[in-house]
Amino acid sequence: MSIMSPMHLIAVLCIASLTGCASLPGSVTEQIEGRRVEYVMTKNGPDVVVFENGLCGQLHWWAKVYPEISRSSSAFAYNRPGYGRSDKAATPRDGQHVVDELRGLLKAKGLNPPYILVGHSLGGLYMQLYARLYPDEVRALILVDSTHPSQFKGKGNPEHWPTGLNTAMRMLLSESGEREFDAINSTGEQILNLPTFTGKPVIVLSPEQPLREELELAQDINEKRKDLIRLYPGAKQVWVDSGHDMPLEKPESVVAAIRELLPESSSPAQANADADAKSAGRGVRFDSE
Repeated sequence: MSIMSPMHLIAVLCIASLTGCASLPGSVTEQIEGRRVEYVMTKNGPDVVVFENGLCGQLHWWAKVYPEISRSSSAFAYNRPGYGRSDKAATPRDGQHVVDELRGLLKAKGLNPPYILVGHSLGGLYMQLYARLYPDEVRALILVDSTHPSQFKGKGNPEHWPTGLNTAMRMLLSESGEREFDAINSTGEQILNLPTFTGKPVIVLSPEQPLREELELAQDINEKRKDLIRLYPGAKQVWVDSGHDMPLEKPESVVAAIRELLPESSSPAQANADADAKSAGRGVRFDSE
Protein backbone atom coordinates (compact mmCIF):
# COMPACT_ATOMS: atom_id res chain seq x y z
CA MET A 1 0.00 0.00 0.00
CA SER A 2 1.16 3.53 -0.71
CA ILE A 3 0.96 6.59 1.47
CA MET A 4 -0.79 9.64 0.06
CA SER A 5 1.60 12.61 -0.16
CA PRO A 6 0.53 16.12 0.92
CA MET A 7 0.58 17.26 -2.72
CA HIS A 8 -1.67 14.34 -3.71
CA LEU A 9 -4.08 15.41 -0.99
CA ILE A 10 -4.03 18.93 -2.40
CA ALA A 11 -4.92 17.48 -5.80
CA VAL A 12 -7.87 15.69 -4.20
CA LEU A 13 -9.14 18.90 -2.65
CA CYS A 14 -8.22 21.32 -5.41
CA ILE A 15 -8.26 19.97 -8.97
CA ALA A 16 -5.75 22.53 -10.26
CA SER A 17 -5.33 22.62 -14.01
CA LEU A 18 -2.44 20.67 -15.47
CA THR A 19 -2.94 22.12 -18.93
CA GLY A 20 -2.96 25.87 -18.40
CA CYS A 21 -5.91 27.94 -19.54
CA ALA A 22 -7.17 25.55 -22.19
CA SER A 23 -10.88 25.57 -22.83
CA LEU A 24 -13.50 23.48 -24.56
CA PRO A 25 -13.90 23.86 -28.33
CA GLY A 26 -16.87 26.06 -29.04
CA SER A 27 -16.65 28.01 -25.80
CA VAL A 28 -17.57 31.70 -25.93
CA THR A 29 -17.33 34.64 -23.58
CA GLU A 30 -20.14 37.16 -23.35
CA GLN A 31 -21.89 39.53 -20.99
CA ILE A 32 -24.71 37.80 -19.14
CA GLU A 33 -26.62 39.53 -16.37
CA GLY A 34 -24.03 42.26 -16.10
CA ARG A 35 -20.84 40.19 -15.99
CA ARG A 36 -18.59 38.38 -18.45
CA VAL A 37 -19.07 34.59 -18.49
CA GLU A 38 -17.11 31.94 -20.36
CA TYR A 39 -19.27 28.98 -21.31
CA VAL A 40 -20.05 26.34 -23.90
CA MET A 41 -23.62 25.44 -24.81
CA THR A 42 -25.32 23.04 -27.15
CA LYS A 43 -29.07 23.04 -27.83
CA ASN A 44 -29.97 19.62 -29.09
CA GLY A 45 -33.35 18.54 -27.75
CA PRO A 46 -35.29 18.89 -24.49
CA ASP A 47 -32.86 16.95 -22.26
CA VAL A 48 -30.41 19.40 -20.66
CA VAL A 49 -27.19 18.23 -18.99
CA VAL A 50 -25.49 20.85 -16.80
CA PHE A 51 -21.84 20.50 -15.77
CA GLU A 52 -20.25 22.10 -12.69
CA ASN A 53 -16.47 22.26 -12.21
CA GLY A 54 -14.54 21.42 -9.07
CA LEU A 55 -12.40 23.77 -6.99
CA CYS A 56 -9.84 25.39 -9.32
CA GLY A 57 -11.36 23.45 -12.21
CA GLN A 58 -12.15 24.97 -15.59
CA LEU A 59 -14.10 24.01 -18.70
CA HIS A 60 -11.46 21.77 -20.19
CA TRP A 61 -11.96 19.24 -17.39
CA TRP A 62 -15.03 18.12 -19.37
CA ALA A 63 -13.17 18.00 -22.73
CA LYS A 64 -13.55 14.20 -22.98
CA VAL A 65 -17.14 14.15 -21.69
CA TYR A 66 -18.99 17.19 -23.05
CA PRO A 67 -18.54 16.46 -26.80
CA GLU A 68 -19.93 12.94 -26.38
CA ILE A 69 -23.00 14.12 -24.47
CA SER A 70 -23.74 17.18 -26.59
CA ARG A 71 -24.17 14.99 -29.69
CA SER A 72 -27.54 13.77 -28.49
CA SER A 73 -28.73 16.28 -25.87
CA SER A 74 -28.60 19.90 -24.86
CA ALA A 75 -25.66 20.68 -22.60
CA PHE A 76 -24.13 23.58 -20.69
CA ALA A 77 -20.73 23.98 -19.01
CA TYR A 78 -19.12 27.18 -17.80
CA ASN A 79 -16.40 28.75 -15.71
CA ARG A 80 -17.57 30.15 -12.39
CA PRO A 81 -16.65 33.75 -11.52
CA GLY A 82 -12.90 34.23 -11.26
CA TYR A 83 -11.96 31.24 -13.45
CA GLY A 84 -10.81 31.28 -17.06
CA ARG A 85 -12.26 34.30 -18.83
CA SER A 86 -15.20 34.72 -16.45
CA ASP A 87 -15.22 37.92 -14.41
CA LYS A 88 -14.73 37.76 -10.67
CA ALA A 89 -17.83 38.27 -8.52
CA ALA A 90 -18.18 40.59 -5.56
CA THR A 91 -20.87 38.35 -4.07
CA PRO A 92 -19.99 35.67 -1.47
CA ARG A 93 -18.68 32.39 -2.91
CA ASP A 94 -20.91 30.09 -0.88
CA GLY A 95 -23.10 27.45 -2.50
CA GLN A 96 -26.30 29.48 -2.35
CA HIS A 97 -24.79 32.25 -4.49
CA VAL A 98 -23.13 29.79 -6.88
CA VAL A 99 -26.39 27.88 -7.40
CA ASP A 100 -28.52 30.97 -7.88
CA GLU A 101 -26.00 32.43 -10.34
CA LEU A 102 -26.06 29.18 -12.31
CA ARG A 103 -29.86 29.20 -12.38
CA GLY A 104 -29.74 32.74 -13.73
CA LEU A 105 -27.31 31.74 -16.48
CA LEU A 106 -29.44 28.79 -17.55
CA LYS A 107 -32.55 30.95 -17.68
CA ALA A 108 -30.73 33.70 -19.60
CA LYS A 109 -29.58 31.17 -22.23
CA GLY A 110 -33.06 29.68 -22.66
CA LEU A 111 -32.26 26.28 -21.15
CA ASN A 112 -35.34 25.11 -19.30
CA PRO A 113 -35.57 22.58 -16.45
CA PRO A 114 -35.65 19.85 -15.40
CA TYR A 115 -31.88 19.33 -15.63
CA ILE A 116 -29.50 16.43 -15.28
CA LEU A 117 -26.91 17.93 -12.94
CA VAL A 118 -23.33 16.65 -13.16
CA GLY A 119 -20.81 17.94 -10.61
CA HIS A 120 -17.18 17.02 -10.03
CA SER A 121 -15.46 17.49 -6.66
CA LEU A 122 -16.60 20.84 -5.19
CA GLY A 123 -18.94 21.12 -8.17
CA GLY A 124 -20.69 18.05 -6.79
CA LEU A 125 -21.29 19.86 -3.51
CA TYR A 126 -22.92 22.74 -5.39
CA MET A 127 -25.07 20.35 -7.41
CA GLN A 128 -26.21 18.62 -4.22
CA LEU A 129 -27.35 21.99 -2.91
CA TYR A 130 -29.10 22.81 -6.21
CA ALA A 131 -30.99 19.50 -6.10
CA ARG A 132 -32.14 20.04 -2.51
CA LEU A 133 -33.07 23.69 -2.94
CA TYR A 134 -34.92 23.28 -6.25
CA PRO A 135 -35.86 19.58 -6.63
CA ASP A 136 -38.61 20.33 -9.14
CA GLU A 137 -35.94 21.70 -11.50
CA VAL A 138 -33.77 18.59 -11.32
CA ARG A 139 -34.39 15.38 -13.23
CA ALA A 140 -31.31 13.52 -11.98
CA LEU A 141 -28.07 14.07 -10.07
CA ILE A 142 -24.64 12.67 -10.98
CA LEU A 143 -21.84 13.19 -8.45
CA VAL A 144 -18.32 12.64 -9.80
CA ASP A 145 -16.09 12.09 -6.74
CA SER A 146 -18.09 14.83 -5.07
CA THR A 147 -17.08 16.75 -1.99
CA HIS A 148 -19.02 15.44 1.03
CA PRO A 149 -21.13 18.03 2.93
CA SER A 150 -19.04 17.23 6.03
CA GLN A 151 -15.73 17.02 4.14
CA PHE A 152 -13.94 19.40 6.48
CA LYS A 153 -15.54 18.18 9.68
CA GLY A 154 -14.07 15.69 12.15
CA LYS A 155 -10.73 14.28 11.04
CA GLY A 156 -11.09 16.22 7.79
CA ASN A 157 -10.91 19.56 9.62
CA PRO A 158 -7.93 21.51 8.21
CA GLU A 159 -6.66 21.82 11.79
CA HIS A 160 -5.81 18.11 11.56
CA TRP A 161 -4.08 18.23 8.19
CA PRO A 162 -0.40 17.31 7.85
CA THR A 163 2.08 20.10 8.57
CA GLY A 164 2.37 22.46 5.65
CA LEU A 165 -0.71 21.24 3.81
CA ASN A 166 -2.79 24.25 4.81
CA THR A 167 -0.03 26.61 3.72
CA ALA A 168 0.48 24.77 0.44
CA MET A 169 -3.26 24.85 -0.23
CA ARG A 170 -3.45 28.60 0.31
CA MET A 171 -0.50 29.14 -2.02
CA LEU A 172 -2.16 27.05 -4.72
CA LEU A 173 -5.61 28.63 -4.58
CA SER A 174 -6.60 31.66 -6.60
CA GLU A 175 -8.54 34.45 -4.90
CA SER A 176 -11.85 33.00 -6.10
CA GLY A 177 -10.76 29.50 -5.13
CA GLU A 178 -9.82 30.60 -1.63
CA ARG A 179 -13.20 32.27 -1.14
CA GLU A 180 -14.96 29.09 -2.31
CA PHE A 181 -12.74 26.96 -0.08
CA ASP A 182 -13.57 29.07 2.98
CA ALA A 183 -17.32 28.65 2.33
CA ILE A 184 -17.31 24.85 1.98
CA ASN A 185 -18.42 24.19 5.56
CA SER A 186 -21.31 26.64 5.40
CA THR A 187 -22.45 25.16 2.08
CA GLY A 188 -22.25 21.65 3.50
CA GLU A 189 -24.25 22.63 6.58
CA GLN A 190 -26.95 24.16 4.39
CA ILE A 191 -27.19 20.93 2.39
CA LEU A 192 -27.58 18.79 5.49
CA ASN A 193 -30.23 21.12 6.91
CA LEU A 194 -32.42 20.68 3.83
CA PRO A 195 -34.56 17.64 2.95
CA THR A 196 -32.61 15.13 0.90
CA PHE A 197 -33.08 14.80 -2.85
CA THR A 198 -35.08 11.63 -3.37
CA GLY A 199 -37.49 9.92 -5.75
CA LYS A 200 -35.27 10.66 -8.77
CA PRO A 201 -32.07 9.06 -10.06
CA VAL A 202 -28.82 9.76 -8.20
CA ILE A 203 -25.56 8.20 -9.41
CA VAL A 204 -22.43 8.53 -7.28
CA LEU A 205 -19.19 7.88 -9.19
CA SER A 206 -16.36 7.14 -6.76
CA PRO A 207 -12.67 6.44 -7.51
CA GLU A 208 -11.24 3.12 -6.33
CA GLN A 209 -7.56 4.02 -6.54
CA PRO A 210 -7.48 6.37 -3.50
CA LEU A 211 -8.92 3.58 -1.33
CA ARG A 212 -5.39 2.19 -1.18
CA GLU A 213 -4.01 5.25 0.60
CA GLU A 214 -3.03 4.90 4.26
CA LEU A 215 -2.53 8.41 5.65
CA GLU A 216 -5.16 9.27 8.28
CA LEU A 217 -6.54 12.20 6.31
CA ALA A 218 -6.74 10.04 3.19
CA GLN A 219 -8.65 7.40 5.16
CA ASP A 220 -11.11 10.06 6.31
CA ILE A 221 -11.60 11.23 2.72
CA ASN A 222 -12.23 7.64 1.65
CA GLU A 223 -14.74 7.02 4.45
CA LYS A 224 -16.66 10.09 3.33
CA ARG A 225 -16.64 8.77 -0.23
CA LYS A 226 -18.30 5.61 1.06
CA ASP A 227 -20.76 7.61 3.20
CA LEU A 228 -21.99 9.90 0.43
CA ILE A 229 -24.52 7.39 -0.90
CA ARG A 230 -26.14 7.23 2.55
CA LEU A 231 -27.33 10.81 2.06
CA TYR A 232 -29.42 9.83 -0.98
CA PRO A 233 -31.78 6.88 -0.40
CA GLY A 234 -32.08 4.79 -3.55
CA ALA A 235 -28.87 6.16 -5.06
CA LYS A 236 -26.45 3.96 -7.00
CA GLN A 237 -22.73 4.14 -6.28
CA VAL A 238 -20.29 3.11 -9.02
CA TRP A 239 -16.68 2.45 -8.03
CA VAL A 240 -14.37 3.31 -10.94
CA ASP A 241 -10.72 2.32 -11.40
CA SER A 242 -9.63 5.94 -11.33
CA GLY A 243 -8.15 8.67 -9.20
CA HIS A 244 -9.87 11.93 -8.30
CA ASP A 245 -9.47 13.33 -11.83
CA MET A 246 -12.14 11.00 -13.23
CA PRO A 247 -13.44 13.29 -16.02
CA LEU A 248 -9.96 13.16 -17.54
CA GLU A 249 -8.81 9.71 -16.41
CA LYS A 250 -12.00 7.74 -17.01
CA PRO A 251 -14.33 9.98 -19.03
CA GLU A 252 -16.15 6.94 -20.43
CA SER A 253 -17.47 6.22 -16.92
CA VAL A 254 -18.96 9.70 -16.66
CA VAL A 255 -20.37 9.50 -20.19
CA ALA A 256 -21.97 6.11 -19.48
CA ALA A 257 -23.60 7.41 -16.27
CA ILE A 258 -25.13 10.36 -18.10
CA ARG A 259 -26.30 8.28 -21.05
CA GLU A 260 -27.97 5.89 -18.66
CA LEU A 261 -30.37 8.73 -17.86
CA LEU A 262 -30.95 9.90 -21.44
CA PRO A 263 -33.64 8.38 -23.67
CA GLU A 264 -31.22 8.47 -26.61
CA SER A 265 -29.25 5.67 -24.97
CA SER A 266 -31.78 3.27 -26.49
CA SER A 267 -30.70 4.14 -30.04
CA PRO A 268 -28.33 1.70 -31.82
CA ALA A 269 -25.49 4.26 -32.06
CA GLN A 270 -25.71 5.15 -28.41
CA ALA A 271 -26.09 1.53 -27.40
CA ASN A 272 -22.82 0.75 -29.17
CA ALA A 273 -21.14 3.72 -27.50
CA ASP A 274 -22.40 2.60 -24.10
CA ALA A 275 -21.07 -0.89 -24.73
CA ASP A 276 -17.66 0.57 -25.57
CA ALA A 277 -17.74 2.66 -22.39
CA LYS A 278 -18.61 -0.33 -20.26
CA SER A 279 -15.86 -2.36 -21.88
CA ALA A 280 -13.34 0.41 -21.22
CA GLY A 281 -14.50 0.56 -17.63
CA ARG A 282 -14.15 -3.15 -16.83
CA GLY A 283 -13.75 -3.83 -13.14
CA VAL A 284 -16.18 -1.20 -11.89
CA ARG A 285 -18.41 -2.31 -9.08
CA PHE A 286 -21.81 -1.05 -8.04
CA ASP A 287 -23.37 -0.33 -4.64
CA SER A 288 -26.84 0.95 -3.87
CA GLU A 289 -28.40 2.47 -0.76
